[in-house]
Parts: sequence; C-alpha cells; structure tokens
Amino acid sequence: MSRILIVEDEPDIALGLQLDLRSEGYGVEICADGEDASRRGREQGWDLILLDVMLPNKDGFEVCRELRRAKVRTPILMLTAKAQEAEKVMGLDMGADDYVTKPFSPRELRARIRALLRRAAPDEEPIHHVGDCEIDFARAELRRGSSRFDLTGIELKMVQAFVRSQGRVLTRTQIVNDVWGHDVFVTDRVVDTHIVKLRRKIEPEPGQPRHIVSVRGIGYRFEA
Repeated sequence: MSRILIVEDEPDIALGLQLDLRSEGYGVEICADGEDASRRGREQGWDLILLDVMLPNKDGFEVCRELRRAKVRTPILMLTAKAQEAEKVMGLDMGADDYVTKPFSPRELRARIRALLRRAAPDEEPIHHVGDCEIDFARAELRRGSSRFDLTGIELKMVQAFVRSQGRVLTRTQIVNDVWGHDVFVTDRVVDTHIVKLRRKIEPEPGQPRHIVSVRGIGYRFEA
C-alpha cells in the first residue's frame, strides 16, 4: 500500500482528500502546518507528498525547497490556487514533480498521483555508466572519480528518460512528458535550464557537451 502525506491547512479539503484517497487503497496521513510538513516529509516511508502552497508558518514552496535540499526524493505533487505560469514554474524549479490547480477534480488528482507513483518506481539498472562517470539510480547520485554529485528528482528523471532513448533524439515535448508528465505546462526555457544544470554534472566539459547533445530546432540526443 502506497503511503501519502497530505499537507493542507483547510480541514474540509484535507478530510475530503483523505477519505477519497483511502477509498482508493492508499495509506494517508495529514499535517496542516509548513514547519510540521518540513519535518514529517523527511520521515522514511512516504511514497508521495501532496503539498499545498498556502500554508501557515512556511509556504509550500519553502517546504519543497527544504525537502530537496535535505535530499528527500519522495515525489511531490503541489496543490495551488494560483494559476500564474511563474508560480507553477517556481514550484517545478524548486523540485516539485507535478502540480494541480484548485479547484481540481478528484479524478484528475487520482490520475496524477498514479502517474507519479508509476514514474517513481525503479525500472532501470541500479548503476549506469556514462563516459567516465557512473550514475547510481538507487542513490540519485552521479560519481566521477572521487567527485560525487547529488541528482535532483527532475535530473534523475531526465537521465532515466535519456537512458531509455539512448542514441535517439528527444523533443522538448517528449522530455516534458517523460519527466513532468502529460498535460503539464512546462516551457522550453525550463527544460533547457535543467539540461544546463545536468550537463554541469555529467559532462567533462559542459561548454562542449558530448553526452547530452543539442539537436538544433528539435531537442536533445543522449550518447553514453
């Protein structure tokens, strides 16, 4: 049974989510405070964190940032009443895996939760070699000699998508679908920004990439 932590300060919404998700067979617990969410999110055993943006004491963006800085890899699905693109991009850049804008339908939310849980399930070999470095999927870590680099949740999903499509060109749309999921709006700029960050870790010379190669006007090709 997958375990979900709901972080929501509105009691009626939190209770509705709890009842709905429990009826789907999930183990569910609730917290209503940003400080408490930052602490409880670090506990072992969560399969997904459902995180509201507007919280007392500490907002959801800050909670997400703190969890990722603490190397918590649990998928985070943000709930936001803010429809502005900048707010959504901010959440994704801080390490959220997906978002749903209020008001949302329970059916859509359940579908996004299932998608995130599927994507979080390991299906790659635990270690993959790329040039002079190795990627440890289980530890979300990239190693080159004595140097070690932690991979963010987004970076890890990008590497997984590239490994599955090695030698083939992936469009930015395909990357978004593989990493963030279908029906999620992510700009090309966000994709390119994450590619730049990933290149700094995986490429011996990030300015002259040979593993994550740009294909002009299309997207990127991965060569190990």
